Amino acid sequence: MTSDNPEYKHFHLQHELKNRIRIITGILKNDPERGYIFEILLKKRPEITLVRSVFDIGSVTIEFDSSRLPKKNLLILLDAVLGNIAQKKPVVKNHKKKQFEGPVQDIDLAVEGMSCASCALLIEMVLNRDERIKTASVNFATQTVSVQGQLSKIDVVEQIEKLGYNALMVDTLSQRKRLIEKEHHRIDAARRRFVWAGLLTIPVVGVAMAMRTSRWIHWLQFILTTPVVFGTGSQFFSKAYRLAKQRAANMDTLIALGVGSAYGYSVPALFRKRGHIYFEAAAAIITFVLLGRYLEERAKGKAGEAIRKLVDLQPQTAILLKDGQEHVVDVDEVIVGDIVLVRPGERIPTDGRVVFGLSTVDEAMVTGESMPVVKNVGHSVIGGCVNGNGVLHVETTAVGMDTVLAGIVHMVDQAQAAKLPIQKQVDKISAVFVPSVMAVSGLTLFGWMLAGAPFAFAFGNAITVLLIACPCALGLATPAAIMVGTGQAAKKGVYIRNGESLEVASKLNAIVFDKTGTITEGKPKVSEVFNQSGFDHAILLSLAASAEYGSEHFLGKAIVEFAREQKIQFQDCSYFYSETGLGIRAEVDTYKILLGNRNWLESQQIDITTLDQQADVFASQGKTPVFMAINGEAAAIFAIADNPRLEAAAAISRLHLMGIKTWMVTGDTEKTAYYIADRVGIADVVANAKPDEKLQIIQQLQAEGYQVGMIGDGINDAPALAAANVGFAIGSGTDVAIESADLTLVQGDISKVTETIELSAFTIRVIKQNLFWAFGYNTIAIPVAALGKLNPMIASAAMALSSVSVIVNSLRLNK
Repeated sequence: MTSDNPEYKHFHLQHELKNRIRIITGILKNDPERGYIFEILLKKRPEITLVRSVFDIGSVTIEFDSSRLPKKNLLILLDAVLGNIAQKKPVVKNHKKKQFEGPVQDIDLAVEGMSCASCALLIEMVLNRDERIKTASVNFATQTVSVQGQLSKIDVVEQIEKLGYNALMVDTLSQRKRLIEKEHHRIDAARRRFVWAGLLTIPVVGVAMAMRTSRWIHWLQFILTTPVVFGTGSQFFSKAYRLAKQRAANMDTLIALGVGSAYGYSVPALFRKRGHIYFEAAAAIITFVLLGRYLEERAKGKAGEAIRKLVDLQPQTAILLKDGQEHVVDVDEVIVGDIVLVRPGERIPTDGRVVFGLSTVDEAMVTGESMPVVKNVGHSVIGGCVNGNGVLHVETTAVGMDTVLAGIVHMVDQAQAAKLPIQKQVDKISAVFVPSVMAVSGLTLFGWMLAGAPFAFAFGNAITVLLIACPCALGLATPAAIMVGTGQAAKKGVYIRNGESLEVASKLNAIVFDKTGTITEGKPKVSEVFNQSGFDHAILLSLAASAEYGSEHFLGKAIVEFAREQKIQFQDCSYFYSETGLGIRAEVDTYKILLGNRNWLESQQIDITTLDQQADVFASQGKTPVFMAINGEAAAIFAIADNPRLEAAAAISRLHLMGIKTWMVTGDTEKTAYYIADRVGIADVVANAKPDEKLQIIQQLQAEGYQVGMIGDGINDAPALAAANVGFAIGSGTDVAIESADLTLVQGDISKVTETIELSAFTIRVIKQNLFWAFGYNTIAIPVAALGKLNPMIASAAMALSSVSVIVNSLRLNK
């Protein structure tokens, strides 16, 4: 079945919009670049609250405020947008970004040198100013940047490096692994910087606390503080300088100003032999900040443990078989079509197909199944899985980022890099935070001096204001929790495609299930054949299986498998057409074959009354009847049984206990649907549902105020998965279904849905706690510092530990 079928041309408005719909969905499928422009232009309108597209299936959902934008006006707007994207011109005259020719591409890079969340915000702000970039998102917790735009990877790297950071490629898992190794070096370097700074700072602070004011003690403080400021602390000044050249500021700017002011004021005072000395403050500030960043690096390392374990599954080398010789090569050098040797106990280096050998393979990392799977010639294997006791020769079918494992890692990366709606508000605050703190610091200095306070006292309070402020805690509050939450989901076999779905999942109060392959095991088998055609059983089965040979549907595959078991000879199929959710039409050996459900045969004017009674018997037994007609005459029924998943009843019962309503919406017959629904505990059932009807049910529930989750696995579920608030795809389902969904249940275990909802709620709770702490800390700390109630050293220690507390709180999700 293909997405070219007219059933796929869905645009989720009512009948009077369908003409525009066909044009828009055609654009989405054939020209994604214009599809992006279409999205951007519609999102500019305040009356439109959501535009969500799935280009692969030509599907788009629009949510709009009908009180502010009547349907008649929406039609006018769509006509205007269509006219503009046909010419590739923006409909909004003040649209800021110029349109560039060339393909829109997704670029993912790792970024080295970000010391705090405001660094990430700065890089993101600069990238988004580029007219060629549609969206740019930088995640401090994962140290990554994701860019979508009409420019090359080199262009993005250059822009990042202009700001003083290093951008590194992450095109393969091997590159990711090397970055992880660098992370260990970065943590060690952070520890060494802190230790050296601490060893030099302890005597400086010690003599200051002893209240000794002799000249030689001041000189000792100067000698010990100078290497702390310009050695271990030089990174703050160099970054602040580079940012100043870009007319930007971040947390490093605040630290550089605070330390520079304290040190810069103290040196002249030392030489003049009068005035206050702040060497201990300058040294202690740097030491505390370095301690905080070391602890932060360690905590971030723990937060990223899940994705590190995934990356570590791919071996670094492969044994290449060439001209009868074995060559050990870097895994990145393997290309599609190469033959690699996999010895017993080794990990398979990349995806491929067995061309020699017999063994078992542990695929638990992908399927969750603890039992090893037998692999023989012709069987597919997945890179990263562990070979059993046999020797395998594997022909490579995918390398680099095209492998299954790389796809899983990329999916987790996308989720961790995504920004929740709550984070976007925090970013707006963070963008003005550093300049505001600098202004408050200046006001503190002049305010105390106007009040008659000594300059040294006013100056100390101003420095304290600079040091106590911490945008890092604000910036880390959301990404740290998402990073740990999505990592935990990955451990459970749930891969989240976007971070927003992690937030929305906690609000779900309705779940719609498909039946075949979702509630049932997706392993249908033909149990009986009712033949009234007059054809011999073997000939009938040969015609049916030959017709279904090209079908992707579970039921079609069951008929083919049944024929194989019966040792039936297949014939050439000269014509094949599938109608999504209904059935197929084919020609085999001059016979015109129809196979599908009752609606399909009736729509083709086939009289099936002679099959009705037997079909009802099969349906009442929970078996799906597949009708067959030959040359326009009703011929047979295939009864196909598919048992419910073992965990289905318990999973649905748990959803009910959580107050979530459940529906089963299936294309199967009513009796079969109710039989399965009764076994798993679902009361609300819609049978004989076409793909567009599944979609309408999702929309109807949303209109009634439900936050709807959809769980499905087939091409016919794709529109509904795309339209649901959160779409859950079964990992063994079709690629289109997986691409349309927000989350993928890799093992197909629907009990993971409840765990995901609970994890979502816990993650959102942790994010809110983090934000409460971050906002509360700054709300209290800055006024207290401005009022002169804090020492600069205490302020720097509190600032350093505030970020650590946010990450430590996020790590509770690991429990």
